Amino acid sequence: MKNQAFNPYLPSYEYVPDAEPHIFDGRVYIYGSHDRFNAISFCVNDYVCWSAPVDDLSDWRYEGVIYRRRQDPKGKRGFMNAMFAPDVCRGTDGKYYLYYFVGYTGLISVAVCDTPAGKYEYLDHVKYSDGTILGKKNEPLQFDPGIFIDDDGRIYLFTGFGPVKYPSVLLGGHRASEHGAMGFELEKDMLTIKNGPVYIGVKGKTEGKGTPYEGHEFFEASSLRKFNGRYYFIYSSFEGHELCYAHSDSPLGPFEFGGTLVSIGDVGINGRTRRGAANYLGNTHGSLIEIDGNYYVFYHRQTNRHQFSRQACAERIEFTDGKFRQAELTSCGLNGKPLKGKGTYEARIACNLYSCEGAYCYGVIKRPKRMHPYFTQSGKDREDNPDQYIANFRNGATAVFRYFDIDELSNISVTVKGRADGMMTVRNSPDGQAVARIFISPTSSPAEFTGKWTGNGGIQSLCFTYEGKGAFDFINFTLE
Repeated sequence: MKNQAFNPYLPSYEYVPDAEPHIFDGRVYIYGSHDRFNAISFCVNDYVCWSAPVDDLSDWRYEGVIYRRRQDPKGKRGFMNAMFAPDVCRGTDGKYYLYYFVGYTGLISVAVCDTPAGKYEYLDHVKYSDGTILGKKNEPLQFDPGIFIDDDGRIYLFTGFGPVKYPSVLLGGHRASEHGAMGFELEKDMLTIKNGPVYIGVKGKTEGKGTPYEGHEFFEASSLRKFNGRYYFIYSSFEGHELCYAHSDSPLGPFEFGGTLVSIGDVGINGRTRRGAANYLGNTHGSLIEIDGNYYVFYHRQTNRHQFSRQACAERIEFTDGKFRQAELTSCGLNGKPLKGKGTYEARIACNLYSCEGAYCYGVIKRPKRMHPYFTQSGKDREDNPDQYIANFRNGATAVFRYFDIDELSNISVTVKGRADGMMTVRNSPDGQAVARIFISPTSSPAEFTGKWTGNGGIQSLCFTYEGKGAFDFINFTLE
């Protein structure tokens, strides 16, 4: 790699949730929604695309805006017209097809382009063979389309939305998917339904009790992948903070529950429960990809104390005997190995963040600061000048960074700004022995404070906990 790769893997000013990774002609392309920093709703910006060569997942390139909301016939401005999670495939004709939906219309739209990240043009809605548009036959709400083309050229579309207790008025007058995820087979024109809807056996909340899906029922974020001849359906569970998977011998199921792929609070890692989440919770969405025999799960994290400024992350994930083992959150993500034990690192790459009161689940309304630290940036939404940091770092706040390959280390320094008077204790696990103590005093501009390293070498986490008065912005740290 040209550089090290971190989580989040895109620049810190970029807010791309719901990312679906695909490989086209030696590059990984990311197709997701596009949040706005400090927005008051989901997915309010136009679709953009980023890509990286498969042999260097640190080298992400901005491909620009690939599709604008105003290009859709129903793409009006406003809360109910957000550009929600899309997906892309390369059709059998060699063209690229973007499947998406706007607001809560319940209609799946399709745009087309000659290149993976060019300017897509509106094509049409997905419809039945009689010409009726999908969503106009009293079906459950169509949501988060996932598109998949099998090795034999057959084309499959997956959708569904499972908030069974939401009033229909919040769903544009539609009802939720009471039977879980839905699948369709499409004709070669990429638009016409050949078969479906078929309920593929991935249970929703109303039918999950007493089944292997209980506690991990389908909510949204349909995505299909195929590995070693078997089909893997990836989805966001009713819990929201986790991506789960199910597997089958057929693209339309029935699917059997497989397990959790990743939780943005590391819930499920080492027996951790939701109550003890190691990070602030909210929804997540993404999928799986295989690159040169290694498997990666793509997902997103929450920032700025609400669910409307989400960022793309990824982890290597273990795949053995047809099963995935839940991935642990890391700061090194796509790097393929621990980060170097020397140099300066931005605080924004913390993989766990919580207060003396623990963490909580962000709602749709911004919470007060209270005792909780959070990721944020200065200024407004933009496409340059990254400066993300951890704000409101106060007594008992902890930021965890994993993993680093530490050899010979003398000092650790932190760069902070704020009215704080206390000590930052560094450990190699949240409950471990201190390996450095850094005394911090009030500063009105970014200032560096240094402590002596007293720990050993090896591959390890770095856990920073503050004890003292006041609060500060945690900007970066240096290992030397």
